[in-house]
Amino acid sequence: MTIVPTPVGNLEDMTFRAVSVLKEADLILAEDTRTSSVLMQHFGIKGRLLSHHKFNEHETASMIRDRILAGEKVALVSDAGTPGISDPGFLLARTCAAEGIEVQTLPGATACIPAVVSSGLPCDRFCFEGFLPLKKGRQTLLKQLSTETRTMIFYESPRRLTATLEQFAVTFGPDRECSVAREISKLHEEHTRGTISEVLEHFKVTEPKGEIVIVVAGLHQEGRREHRNKYKTDDEGQA
Repeated sequence: MTIVPTPVGNLEDMTFRAVSVLKEADLILAEDTRTSSVLMQHFGIKGRLLSHHKFNEHETASMIRDRILAGEKVALVSDAGTPGISDPGFLLARTCAAEGIEVQTLPGATACIPAVVSSGLPCDRFCFEGFLPLKKGRQTLLKQLSTETRTMIFYESPRRLTATLEQFAVTFGPDRECSVAREISKLHEEHTRGTISEVLEHFKVTEPKGEIVIVVAGLHQEGRREHRNKYKTDDEGQA
């Protein structure tokens, strides 16, 4: 099975190898066949499309595994970017790997890497958090990340962006550096950089639109020591 990244914006980001693999596939698994059919038509790819998304992947994974074992060439794409990165793909990859089926992922488009590299924040070490939980576990996770020293990457919807930045201001502090990347690789790509409070104020007056990636600076070592000392002092005061 081959996992094939597709452009997150500009169709010219599609690789020659990706087109070749999709043309040779007997079956192409697509998150949304309507979206993927546009890409296939653009590159003259005539392979059969089959829906494979988060609502049916548990039911279709074993069937797809059997078809691969029977000798079919299967490729997996998502609506945009690399399958498995906040998109369907993990379950099928695990199912195939458990059967000894070779799973190959082509290098290609994903929104998180351009966002962190363009942010101006350290990108030698970073952690990818994807979409935060909407309710259960959200506060617990944010508390854990409050002492993370690596640059952090989050995906978010435009309608929840300001609320999330408000939470970040409380959790990480309003003066923590961040960058919000919008519409990566598309005509209206935009990067808004500054402190969390500055970026928040920008989007309070400028309605966010399109695909959003938030990049937040990690806690500096000096800040980490101050954080530990604060809680140590608080604990001693309570004792």
